[in-house]
Amino acid sequence: MTARSDSVLAFDPWDPGFVADPYPVYAELRAQGRLHYYEPTNQWLVPHHADVSALLRDRRLGRTYQHRFSHEDFGRTAPPAEHEPFHTLNDHGMLDLEPPDHTRIRRLVSKAFTPRTVEQLGPYVRRLAEDLVDGLVASGGGDLLTDVAEPLPVAVIAEMLGIPESDRAQLRPWSADICGMYELNPSQETARKAVRASVEFSEYLRELIGARRQEPGEDLISGLIAAYDEGDRLTEQEMISTCVLLLNAGHEATVNATVNGWWALFRHPEQLAALRADRSLVPTAVEELMRYDTPLQLFERWVLDEIEIDGTTVPRGAEIALLFGSANHDPAVFADPGTLDLSRKDNPHISFSAGIHYCIGAPLARIELAASLTALLDRAPTLRLAQEPKRKPNFVIRGLEGLSVEI
Repeated sequence: MTARSDSVLAFDPWDPGFVADPYPVYAELRAQGRLHYYEPTNQWLVPHHADVSALLRDRRLGRTYQHRFSHEDFGRTAPPAEHEPFHTLNDHGMLDLEPPDHTRIRRLVSKAFTPRTVEQLGPYVRRLAEDLVDGLVASGGGDLLTDVAEPLPVAVIAEMLGIPESDRAQLRPWSADICGMYELNPSQETARKAVRASVEFSEYLRELIGARRQEPGEDLISGLIAAYDEGDRLTEQEMISTCVLLLNAGHEATVNATVNGWWALFRHPEQLAALRADRSLVPTAVEELMRYDTPLQLFERWVLDEIEIDGTTVPRGAEIALLFGSANHDPAVFADPGTLDLSRKDNPHISFSAGIHYCIGAPLARIELAASLTALLDRAPTLRLAQEPKRKPNFVIRGLEGLSVEI
């Protein structure tokens, strides 16, 4: 196997030290080449921004291979039968589909994410952010994760889908258990939790979809049902998988970007002071915080047709791991990438991916991040860290266990 380097030995997504700060290892990977084979996960690591950006758009790669090959034809082993509920749920969402199914579902869902629709949500998002921050202030502080970062995007996407307020407390635990399967080499216990959450979440949504068929509303679920009734081909499983994807993707990145961002601000008091003094920095601050400590560190692609990268032929059936966190710190694209600069203007980070799988909710995520950032700056001007946070052990989805703050 070619394209192996010494720095791959330092790449260890299960090592707490690496997870705490993977960026120095990324720098070594970039310095030693464009492609590195990583044996523990049988993946090819791609650390450079130019390559990650190009490969996200390359149709020789795909999020799935099952639209063209069987597991056997592709040289892969089918998932264990007991994991079937998770894979049924996951594999019918547009994030893990390729055209034409991806195109069909994305076209229907995109109607709910038009610039006009998202802009109309702005006042609701800002009001909700202010209410959550007011609650934090009234308590004299608390956990920024559970008091502000989580409830804001969960409420927004649940409101869009039409999930009753009384049911929303279940959404975050289900999502966390399902997303555990996106880590590298997940354990049997992680898989068990993901399967159970997939079954429970699917059953809940099947009942909710049934209720919306009887009594439609103005929500996205009702809109998807109406599209189905009007002849757009969308199965019930695709509808369920789409709702789960929107709920999971619609808040995971925003939650982690919020707490990662504030943890970065607390460690860079001069940047926080500049932001407190000048609200016009908020838009560029949102982009920089997404870049500086990327909430999704790695995104995978299957090689559908062999591809050459830096003189190495990667065969069909291989898996490529695109290192978003490394790409966002590539000095070939970002001046002084290790420096947090909230006024950074030229910031083509790829935290929202690229190509046909570019995050459909990116405009909404930006509104949510700006709303919570502004509300905390305005309504909690003395916000400060209460204790050092503990980082989650996850590598792919990067976040904190909590972020304890005081006013």
